Amino acid sequence: MVVIMKDGFTQDQLNAVVHEMETGGVKVMISEGSETTILGAEGNAANLDQDKLGVLPGVARVMVVTEPWKKANRKYHPDNTVVEVGTAKIGSNQIGIIAGPCSVESESQIVEIANAVRASGACALRGGAFKPRTSPYSFQGLAQDGIKLLLEAKQLTGMPIVTEIMSTDNIAMFEECVDIIQIGARNMQNFDLLKQVGRTKKPVLLKRGLSSTIEEWLMSAEYIMSEGNDQVILCERGIRTFETFTRNTLDLSAIPAIKSVSHLPVVVDPSHACGKAWMVERMSMAAIAAGADGLLIEVHNDPKNALCDGAQSITPAEFDTLMAKLRSMAQCVGRSI
Repeated sequence: MVVIMKDGFTQDQLNAVVHEMETGGVKVMISEGSETTILGAEGNAANLDQDKLGVLPGVARVMVVTEPWKKANRKYHPDNTVVEVGTAKIGSNQIGIIAGPCSVESESQIVEIANAVRASGACALRGGAFKPRTSPYSFQGLAQDGIKLLLEAKQLTGMPIVTEIMSTDNIAMFEECVDIIQIGARNMQNFDLLKQVGRTKKPVLLKRGLSSTIEEWLMSAEYIMSEGNDQVILCERGIRTFETFTRNTLDLSAIPAIKSVSHLPVVVDPSHACGKAWMVERMSMAAIAAGADGLLIEVHNDPKNALCDGAQSITPAEFDTLMAKLRSMAQCVGRSI
């Protein structure tokens, strides 16, 4: 349930509404938007008297919220959440481009790529230090050494770093060293991990699970937000369907769908979605046309010899060309990069 206050309500009126709601056994979340103030009921609202609340001084109307996600719900928070990532404000009119290799492989590799994508206009550097792989025999990342190399690249370029966490054991290290904590598709419903990152103060990039519905995805965001961290970025990275031509099926319809029900920003990872480097350009442009707030693009200086996902990685030169096209596409939809 949400209570929408009238324009010009007084503090005493607000306090009276909050008291009435708390008396009904719920915790009250106050959201002050650009145009209105909304009181959201967290918990079991069955004991709240909707009619009584509706006639209290200062109340415009009362709405029952049927969706199970509350903090991520646009009805509770009508204004878009904006998460600052380097020079970009993801969720605003500005589109943020995060780029880098699937995996950190060496000092020279990550520094070269970081300098290249920064020069092309990327707002943050992505790179995997801990890699969840389908096969236990595949390259698993450089772990702590990978984090150190990302920090070195950050020091040299000034770019914030985005990397995936796989275990609650690494929470302290990630909170100290990483600018944006990524939750991978395989961990989207690792609820202990979601709770732990929810207690940090770092932005969280939450990837959609391989076969997860939009509601399941939003409920995972709710786990993070319920612990106090409201800086959540949702990432569409393709879902598993019957189609085998591409690595996954990029669900661009998820972008407007999410935005209709949630205030959280949505970015798209066309690299993992398609698994083919030659598709990245078109899918990136399509994502911006569909309303994406940002992109997560894999860039490698030597894709043929990459230790992980070389087939879906574009080169720094290709990324530079792509950025020029993305700027034009952003202008077409009234936005900027």
